[in-house]
Amino acid sequence: MAGSTGTVGVLALQGDFREHLAVLSGLGASARPVRRAEELAQVSGLVIPGGESTVMDKLARTFGLAEPLKAAIASGLPVYGTCAGLIMLADRIANPIDGQQTLGGFDVTVRRNAFGSQTESFEVDLDVPEIGSPAVHAAFIRAPVIEQFGAAVAPLASLADGRVVAARQGNLLGTSFHPEMTGEQRFHELFLRIVAAA
Repeated sequence: MAGSTGTVGVLALQGDFREHLAVLSGLGASARPVRRAEELAQVSGLVIPGGESTVMDKLARTFGLAEPLKAAIASGLPVYGTCAGLIMLADRIANPIDGQQTLGGFDVTVRRNAFGSQTESFEVDLDVPEIGSPAVHAAFIRAPVIEQFGAAVAPLASLADGRVVAARQGNLLGTSFHPEMTGEQRFHELFLRIVAAA
């Protein structure tokens, strides 16, 4: 699979980027951390990890990465965002902190910390037809949810109450949860297929 995807980057400004690099490498992909615009230019797909979306936003702007990232997303670069990464990709945040910006491109409205604080983290099994059986064991840690989405967005997984926690729009993939923390590799496999097809 690695030969067909080129090099996949993981945004390594903050958050659990090492875990994503490990999953991608374990799947045979050539994976590298991305911290600068010149590194972004060398990858054919990008994972934006979980972490703290407000800190990631500030660091992306500080490191001169925000505008190159926006341009890459707009030009069709395949990007997979988990948790904070999903917030970074969202066009709209229902409850941003003052001055918070996103990279945009994903026609969704997300709510930050939709389940409350770290102590209210939880795990649940989700049916995700797009990646098949068995169910996905998903870990939600101060996770967002997708509250609204545009016509081009395909929901991939929802909680029992109907709230959307995974979706795809063309080359963009987003999950509210952390598959890299529960040994779940099928979202990364799906993402590598998106990268190869692009």
